[in-house]
Amino acid sequence: MAITSSAKKALRSSEKKAVFNTRRDEAMKAAIKQVKKLVADKKVKEAQTALSSAYQAIDKAVKTNFLKPNAGARKKSRLSAMIVKAKAVK
Repeated sequence: MAITSSAKKALRSSEKKAVFNTRRDEAMKAAIKQVKKLVADKKVKEAQTALSSAYQAIDKAVKTNFLKPNAGARKKSRLSAMIVKAKAVK
């Protein structure tokens, strides 16, 4: 348990940030999961439209320092490669 006033303030701040980080993480994972599900169901057109929302969620995560820039770029690259591969198979 925090004893000093600065430690108490840091704890309050940390709890507030955790709420935002959890929300950002869930939004990003849900968007990525939707794209992957559409690709698995061979719905390439719908996956491409869902890709923009996934990009948006990933970019927001990078912007708020939830993800590092290269991690965000890697996630976006792998999603787009997955869609390109699904197009080639179709």
